[in-house]
Amino acid sequence: MPRRDGIPDVPTVLVMFLLTGPVLAGLAGTALPAFGYLPALGHDTLSLAPFRQLAAAPGLAVSVLLSFGTGLFASTASLAIVLVFAAGWAGTATFRRLNRFLSPLLSVPHAAAAIGLAFLIAPSGFLVRLFSPWATGWDRPPDLLVLNDPYGLAMTAGLIVKEVPFLLLMTLAALNRPHIGDYLKAGAGLGYGRMTSFFWIVLPQIYPLIRMPMLAVIAYATSVVDVAVILGPTTPAPLAPRLVEWMNDPDLDRRLMASAGALLQLAVSAGALFAYLGLEGCARTVLCRRYASGHRHLRDTAVRLASLAPMVLIILSMLLALGLLCIWSLARSWWFPAPFPQKLSLLRLLDTASAAGPSLLTTLALALAAALIATALTLWLLEARSHRNRPERGRYKTLVFLPLLIPQVSFLFGLHMLFLLGGLGGTFAAVLVAHLVFVFPYAFLALGDPWRRLDPRYARAARSFGAARLRVFWQIRLPLLLRPVLVTFAVAAAVSVGQYLPTLMIGAGRVVTVTTESVALASGGNRQVAALYALLQLVIPLALFSLAAFFPALLFKNRAAMRLER
Repeated sequence: MPRRDGIPDVPTVLVMFLLTGPVLAGLAGTALPAFGYLPALGHDTLSLAPFRQLAAAPGLAVSVLLSFGTGLFASTASLAIVLVFAAGWAGTATFRRLNRFLSPLLSVPHAAAAIGLAFLIAPSGFLVRLFSPWATGWDRPPDLLVLNDPYGLAMTAGLIVKEVPFLLLMTLAALNRPHIGDYLKAGAGLGYGRMTSFFWIVLPQIYPLIRMPMLAVIAYATSVVDVAVILGPTTPAPLAPRLVEWMNDPDLDRRLMASAGALLQLAVSAGALFAYLGLEGCARTVLCRRYASGHRHLRDTAVRLASLAPMVLIILSMLLALGLLCIWSLARSWWFPAPFPQKLSLLRLLDTASAAGPSLLTTLALALAAALIATALTLWLLEARSHRNRPERGRYKTLVFLPLLIPQVSFLFGLHMLFLLGGLGGTFAAVLVAHLVFVFPYAFLALGDPWRRLDPRYARAARSFGAARLRVFWQIRLPLLLRPVLVTFAVAAAVSVGQYLPTLMIGAGRVVTVTTESVALASGGNRQVAALYALLQLVIPLALFSLAAFFPALLFKNRAAMRLER
C-alpha cells in the first residue's frame, strides 16, 4: 500500500544510509585531522598546522591549477562534442551506427583506456611507429614529452575519450522522450536548420536531464587519480595523486597534511562546479539573444560534417587503444620503429594471466557482489516508490548523485580512518561498502528511465485480476524489464571493476584488484604485463554485457509466436 504519512519506506532509508552515511562520516573523518585532531597519532588538540604545512608544499598552486583546468576543460569539451554531434545527427542512420560503437566503450574502465591511449600516443607508441622512419626519419623514439606533459594535455585527452561515451548515453536517454522528433520537424517547417532547431527547441527541454550527470563528470575529472597517474604531469602532479602519495607516506604526520589537502580538493572541485554554472549562465544569455534575432541558420551542412570528426576520432582512438592492449599482451619482442611485433608469445601471456589469477578473482567477487546488491536495491527502491503518491524525483535524484558530486579523495581519507578505528581496514567487506557508494548511483541511473517508461497498464490489469503486488513484480514487471535489469547489472559491475581509489584507500594494500595492479604497472617498463592487466579489466564487463544482450533473446526466443498475424 502507498505510504500516506510522509514516512520514508525501508528501501529509501537504506539508500539514504548507504549514500549519505559514508560520505558524511568520511567528510567528518577528513575534516578533524585537517584541523590537527587525530588522537590515534597523538594529536588531540585543534590546530591549523596541517594547513600551514600544506601551504608550504612545493608546487601546490600548480597542482591546484592543473586539477581545476584539466578537469573543467575536459568536461566542457566532452559536453560540447556530444551536444554538437547530437544536434547534427540525432535520429539519422549515422547517429545509430556510431552509437553502436560508443555504447560498448562505456564499459571500458578509465585505467584501461588510459593505458591503451598511452601505448597509442607515446613517443615510442603506435602512431610514431606507423610513420617511422619512412616519413619522420626517426630510427629511435623522439625526445618529446607527450605523456606526462606539464600542461596535462594527454590527461585531458584521456578524460575526453572516456567522458564522451558517458555523456552521450545520458543525452540518448534524455532524447528518448515523446515528441522530440516532432519538435525537430516543427523547426524545419518554420525554416530553421537542423542544428538550430536542436539548440533552439530541443536542448532547453533535455538539458535539465543531463545537467546532474555533467556536474558529476566535472567533480570526477577535477579529482581523478588513476588517469592522472598514467597520463598526467608528475613535476608537480595534479592535486589528487599528490594527496594519495601523502596519505601513503611512511611519515604518519603527513596524513594530517593530506586531510587538509583533501578539503582543498573539495574546494577545487566546488570551484570548478561554480565556474561551470557561470559558463552555463553565459551560454543561456547568448542563446536567448540569438533566439530574439530570428536568424534560422538554414545552411549547416559544413558544421554538421565538422561535428562528426571529433566523434569518429574518439571512436578510432579507443578502438586502436584496445587493439594495442591485445597486441602488447601477446608481444614477445617489439622493437622501435617496427609497426608490429617481431614475435608473439602465448606462453608468456598464459604465465602472466595465471599470476594475475588471485587479483582477477578478487575483482570478480567485488564486481558481482556490488552489482547484485546495487541492482537488487535499485529494484526494491523503484518498486517501493512506484506505489507512493508523491515520488519526489528531484530530491532523490540529488541524493543519488551525492557521492558523485563530491570528490572521492575528499571523503575516502576520512572513511579509511573510520574503518581502521573500527577494525575493518583492509577487509573485503569494507571495500565492498566503498564500491557500493559509487556503484549504486550508476545502477539507479541505468534502470530508472526504463522503469518509468514501462507502461503501467500491465500492472493495473494484473492487479484488477487480484494479483498481489509481489506477484505483479515477479511475473509482470521483471520479465518485461529483463534486458534493462541485466544491462544495469553489467553497468554496475563495470563501475565496480573500474574503482581504483576506493580499492586502494579502503583496501589498504590487502585487497588487490586488476585495476590497482594495472595502474601500478603502467609506470613500469614491462608493457606486456601492463597491457595484460589492463585487458583483464575488460573481461568481466564484456562478459556481462554480452550476457545482457543474448540471454533475453534466448529466454524469450518463442515470443515472436505470440504476435498476431497481420
